[in-house]
Amino acid sequence: MTKVVRLPLEMLPDFSALHQIWQVLPQARLVGGAVRDMLNGIPASDFDLGTPETPQEVMKHLRDAGIGAVPTGLSHGTVTAVIDHRGYEITTLRRDDVTDGRHANVSWTQNWEEDAARRDFTINAMSCDREGHVHDYFGGQEDLKAGQVRFVGDASTRIREDALRILRFFRFQARFGSGMPDQDTLDAITRGVEMIDRLSVERIWSELRRILTGPRVTETLSLMNQASVLAACLPELSRQTGAIQRLDALITSGGPADHALRLAALLAGADCALEAAKHCVERLRLSRADASLVLAFLQADPPTPDRAVTDEDVARVLAETPRDVALGQVWLAEAQQIATDPTYHDEAPWKCLRSQLESLPMPVFPLAGRDLLAKGIPPGPRLGELLSAIRAWWLQTGCRAGREECLTYLHDLHESFL
Repeated sequence: MTKVVRLPLEMLPDFSALHQIWQVLPQARLVGGAVRDMLNGIPASDFDLGTPETPQEVMKHLRDAGIGAVPTGLSHGTVTAVIDHRGYEITTLRRDDVTDGRHANVSWTQNWEEDAARRDFTINAMSCDREGHVHDYFGGQEDLKAGQVRFVGDASTRIREDALRILRFFRFQARFGSGMPDQDTLDAITRGVEMIDRLSVERIWSELRRILTGPRVTETLSLMNQASVLAACLPELSRQTGAIQRLDALITSGGPADHALRLAALLAGADCALEAAKHCVERLRLSRADASLVLAFLQADPPTPDRAVTDEDVARVLAETPRDVALGQVWLAEAQQIATDPTYHDEAPWKCLRSQLESLPMPVFPLAGRDLLAKGIPPGPRLGELLSAIRAWWLQTGCRAGREECLTYLHDLHESFL
């Protein structure tokens, strides 16, 4: 075990709350990501603690001190202390007794090193006591400085305990790694790829989503592809080429770091991209909002500079498509052009089109069915046909006609059918 210079915990914005916890649980330590981030000079946002006390003892000590205590995960030893409407998870030190690649049966321990040994990576296995001293049993500080993401102990063993660690490795490699990962680690990951099938799709998508919006995305996906991990997570990409290049084009051209848009970029090159995307979002059980966005981004005939030039052209696009979807379609279309034609470097038309899409007001068709009813047109198929015809005329004229102009057109149109 090594120690570093004392961390100035009293400078943390949450120090007052942490101090209250340490007053009643003096043996507790900050664990995991908060310690790693503070050592790396990154503002820590989540503060989880470990303690040798049992969950029942933790609950009693907190409540005796007037601190709210919620048993959020007693089977895993976790109690949440609530201070100033914010939760702080406190988990009893554990060891894994039985693991199956998805779940672990645990028992309590009072040994900090034993608890640290069950964590995934050395940089996540450090703890910090109330004096600010960092306890590091597996060289996490050195790995953090060296930009090395290394499993605690044997990589294959850690992966067999929880296959999600494969995806977590790539997420942390993107954020904290530098250079190529250790080849033995990549080999262990490749050997354990088939275990990904044991994971729930929700857990897979949760990690993929973070990778897609994190740093060094294309570099990370390329590593995952080399280790056969990408195909295990996104089999829809197996029959297409250029997915990563297209995503890289989207990112390098300045496209937004939106997980739905970036997933759509990966899927856009399939022969039947929309069908592949439908299968993908259903298989991964994306939320309704995310699934709708991915599919909308991949709809045919996106706006492009050669098809949407004037304000009237862009107004027609906005009348038919939500602004965020239209912008995403433009980003994808530009990325596709860059990926298929590396010599293309004229970004100006695309920027102009996006500027129009961002600045023009959303056109709103000024009539509804009630307006036609008020003019004496009876309900039924004929009313719907007239409303559709008026809207088609409104679109053709650049969405400029107002209510009175549309009603005049309705009168002329209706008269012509009498």
